[in-house]
Amino acid sequence: MKAILAEKPSVAHELARIVGATERKDGYFLGDDFMVTWAYGHLVGLAMPADYGIKGFNRESLPIIPENFMLTCRKVKAGNGYVYDEGSKRQLEIIGEVFEKCDSIIVATDAGREGEVIFRYIYEYLGCGKSFERLWISSLTEKAIISGLNNLKPGADFDGLYYAGRERSQSDWMIGINATQALTISLGDGLYSLGRVQTPTLSLICKRYIDHKSFEVKSYFQIELEHKKEGIIFKSLSGDKWEERTKAESAIRSMEREGTVLVVDVEKKSGSLMAPLLFDLTGLQKEANRKLGFSAEKTLEIAQILYEKKLISYPRTGSKYIPEDVWCEIPNLIVALGASNAFKEKVEKVKWERYNKHIVNDVKVTDHHGILITENIPSILDAHENALYDLIACRLLEAISPACHRETTSATLEILHYNFTIKAIKITSPGWKSINGTFNEEEDDDIYDLPHLHKGDLLQVNAATLLSKKTKPPALYTEAELLSAMENAGNSIVDIEERKALKTIGIGTPATRASVIETLFDRDYIRREKKSVIPTEKGLLVYQIVADKKIADVSMTAQWELAFEKIQNNEMSATEFHAELEKLTQEVTMELLTEKTADAGPQDIYCPKCSSKAYLREKVIKCCSDECGWILFRKVCGIQLSYKNIEALLTKKRTPLIRKMVGHSGKPFDAYIVLSEDGTTSFEFEQKKKRKFR
Repeated sequence: MKAILAEKPSVAHELARIVGATERKDGYFLGDDFMVTWAYGHLVGLAMPADYGIKGFNRESLPIIPENFMLTCRKVKAGNGYVYDEGSKRQLEIIGEVFEKCDSIIVATDAGREGEVIFRYIYEYLGCGKSFERLWISSLTEKAIISGLNNLKPGADFDGLYYAGRERSQSDWMIGINATQALTISLGDGLYSLGRVQTPTLSLICKRYIDHKSFEVKSYFQIELEHKKEGIIFKSLSGDKWEERTKAESAIRSMEREGTVLVVDVEKKSGSLMAPLLFDLTGLQKEANRKLGFSAEKTLEIAQILYEKKLISYPRTGSKYIPEDVWCEIPNLIVALGASNAFKEKVEKVKWERYNKHIVNDVKVTDHHGILITENIPSILDAHENALYDLIACRLLEAISPACHRETTSATLEILHYNFTIKAIKITSPGWKSINGTFNEEEDDDIYDLPHLHKGDLLQVNAATLLSKKTKPPALYTEAELLSAMENAGNSIVDIEERKALKTIGIGTPATRASVIETLFDRDYIRREKKSVIPTEKGLLVYQIVADKKIADVSMTAQWELAFEKIQNNEMSATEFHAELEKLTQEVTMELLTEKTADAGPQDIYCPKCSSKAYLREKVIKCCSDECGWILFRKVCGIQLSYKNIEALLTKKRTPLIRKMVGHSGKPFDAYIVLSEDGTTSFEFEQKKKRKFR
């Protein structure tokens, strides 16, 4: 008898059907010499400090570095503590019974680092010693599953994958728990969550936000000239930029009197835009955010649904390529897609037997190849599923299409002593861009229809326009741009040699970046403002404290991602990495425990009683002088006072009108909060205007 362990019930159901285990039991399927059972994702995880006898946040307990990590069944929050999730506990018992009755195990959790850890933690927690083999597949189609079952791989082949996943989860535990407790103890108010990946990500967001807000916007002027030749109207733009309007207007008048411009240089270049590669998960999340407005988490959720519906290959991939042996399947996928009315027109644009093979690269395929559709073409999907499937299917058609060829014309014009420029792009062969017709997506400002221009030509100035412009600050991150920043974090490292070594290494993995961003939302560290992701007041406070600390170092986090890859590929010892992890945990913890609370937070808040520096926390504003002891709680009648409210209260002795506070009676009211000389506060109610009756 063989046991098969799937990651989810839906996958177990499909596996059971294929192997003939058709008899449904409590928590497993039975039949044809197989017992097929399932987990609910992470049934087993690393035990929390309380399981080691360490309760609460105590300075003396830090750093918490377990000699041997304990595993525990999933727990859920109940009151002030955690209790076992009964459903998870029961399923874990069933898995143990199934393993006990079987001679060997087939591991059918998701084929990746996370899926490997899910199985190995269960296996270790149950104290199982049975032999196991790995089902390693990239899609859940019947064909892929049968092929995988006929080509099971030895479980030991994936030890490196497990060690990398285990070290990742233990490093997240050690850095996250110790840093969170250390900073929370140091600040003495509220809970301040920190993490190995989430804190560097928060730093990226905060730094961009601060750079954006502190950017000094400057006004300037440029001149645009209109010309006409061969019946075509086109425009040129001045290379000069004027800070003063009067000087720019004077230049326009001079040009209008001159009346003609001389073409001093014309350059034509032929170039091409290579077809894009397939989507990896991060690429899909970026495109779905940009085109569909989906969050990274939502994209992953929908992609997982499409995968479980057998419509796409495994989505949690970090590769944009396919291996040589998968290339032979591409024509069949295109034929299947062409049979669908939704894609027929686009498939007809693909040149049969002239497929672009640049997506084939065995070396660059990681655990799984780039995201592909399967031969199962959907007929009915909900709107969001359909939109994401459409992105994936169209990207496949684009990827196998030829390059887009274009001709770029650049011209320099001269009038008086001023230079003007023209740039035009003409598509000579649309190639992959014909699939979606996105010919000017990247060049919105370029001209596409120019007359023939030659050096020495004189062009009339038909009109001259003064353009008022402003310098632009660094753009706030959208979620797509944040994913790019996380993916390419190695490029932002200052040290040249370090940057070269970590150029292709990001922070987090394609499978975890979405959950990291969602964690920052859940912690109230960031929020969405239209399409942008910006820090909250709490997020900025944490950043101001940790910006120069190891916990926020993007370089360090990127180096760890590189280490995990080396462990996975058996190029580094997990024991060697863990020794470094323990050392760094001690350094991070000590750094945060010695944080001077008075230096944290906004620098322009002062105590109303003694004029000493005051500092802002999640729940209170406090005077830094212990002798004074002034304190003000930030939550007043159900409303959390913002930094702007507090600033107004301490400088003007009165907040703006605060609406919808709730009194003891439960009724809402609006009022100003007023600060007296002795540091106490009171309410001042809005004066109602008297109504005149006729």
